[in-house]
Amino acid sequence: MADRLYFRQLLAGRDFAVGDPVATQMVNFAYLIGDRDTQDAVLVDPAYAVQDLLDVLDADGMRLTGVLATHHHPDHVGGEMMGFELPGIAELLALRPVPIHVNGAETEWVRRVTGVEDTDLRAHDHDDVLEVGSIPVRMLHTPGHTPGSQCFLVEDKLVSGDTLFLEGCGRTDFPGGDAEEIYRSLQALAGLPGDPVVYPGHQYSAEPSAALSDVKRTNFVYRPRSLDEWKVMFGG
Repeated sequence: MADRLYFRQLLAGRDFAVGDPVATQMVNFAYLIGDRDTQDAVLVDPAYAVQDLLDVLDADGMRLTGVLATHHHPDHVGGEMMGFELPGIAELLALRPVPIHVNGAETEWVRRVTGVEDTDLRAHDHDDVLEVGSIPVRMLHTPGHTPGSQCFLVEDKLVSGDTLFLEGCGRTDFPGGDAEEIYRSLQALAGLPGDPVVYPGHQYSAEPSAALSDVKRTNFVYRPRSLDEWKVMFGG
């Protein structure tokens, strides 16, 4: 099915939202995932310049059928941040009314940050599968950065949001963060079968993606061998 998979990684400030100083500083990734045969596609974490992202889909002949949100922070779904009002899913819904797929533990956070209605959101549990055309996207609840952070596994690709970066992991000192939870989430990701390629929520490293085996070998968050060691290293 690999030839059916439509998958694009786009960097804010370079591939979309060009010239936006916040987007350029934050180096967020947005992702496009779809089925080339049916032309159905979803956007992962659209923010900053949603029309730019829709234009990419349109130019590729794909049709937006939904949005996947890794978590509620404004640089991923829109809202107020650092005195700036960032466009996101609310603005996207005004252009293309599609369901916004979130983890059930994140629905209220997303609603409050973005102002969208409950009816716009589709709440999911851990290990739910969303079919995008004939492409299955497995939703993995990975709390810690936020209560309802989630990652997406599609074929041999892991879209890891702000749970796991190639170097480091998401912060846990924001509201809803939990250092012990993110330790457990990181261990769960480390135990995924096969060797999926990690596609993070930000480009905080030289490379935009890497095999999970390489991330486990080089990322310092995988040095602690127990929760107690984690607490010593990270003060959790």
